[in-house]
Amino acid sequence: MTISLRKARTIIRKALEKGREMELKPLSVVVLDAGGHVQAFEREDGAAPGRFAIAHGKAYGAVMLGMAGTAQMARAEQQAYFMDAVNGLFGGQVVPVPGGVLMRDRKGAVIGAVGVTGDTSDNDAIAAVAGIEAASLSAEI
Repeated sequence: MTISLRKARTIIRKALEKGREMELKPLSVVVLDAGGHVQAFEREDGAAPGRFAIAHGKAYGAVMLGMAGTAQMARAEQQAYFMDAVNGLFGGQVVPVPGGVLMRDRKGAVIGAVGVTGDTSDNDAIAAVAGIEAASLSAEI
C-alpha cells in the first residue's frame, strides 16, 4: 500500500487541527511515502522557513531506518556513533527525535512516515499521531 495524496492531506489537516486544539506553536508537517519521497507538506503561518528541513529529517529517519523518532533518540543516547554513522550515510538528513512517526497499514507494513516540528518534540509527535489515526492508519512513535 502507498500513501495517497488524499490521505496525506488528511494527515496534515488533522495534525494541524490537533496543534491548534493543544495551542501549540505554529507547526510544519510533512508526509513521506515508504521510499522517503515527499507526498505532501504544509507550514502554518508564523512557522520558521527552516522547519521543512526539520520535519523532513524527522520523517526521513523514521522511514529509512524503520524506526520512529523516539526509538532513534534512545539509540542516539545509547550509541551516538551509530546515529552519527547513519547521518553520514544519509547526508545529514536524519533528525533522531520524537515527531518522526512511522505509518503502518492494517497488516503492519510501513507505508511511510510523518514529520512534525514547531513545538516540543513530544507535542509534535502527538500531533502527528492524531493525523495518522484520522487517516485510519497505525502510528508508531
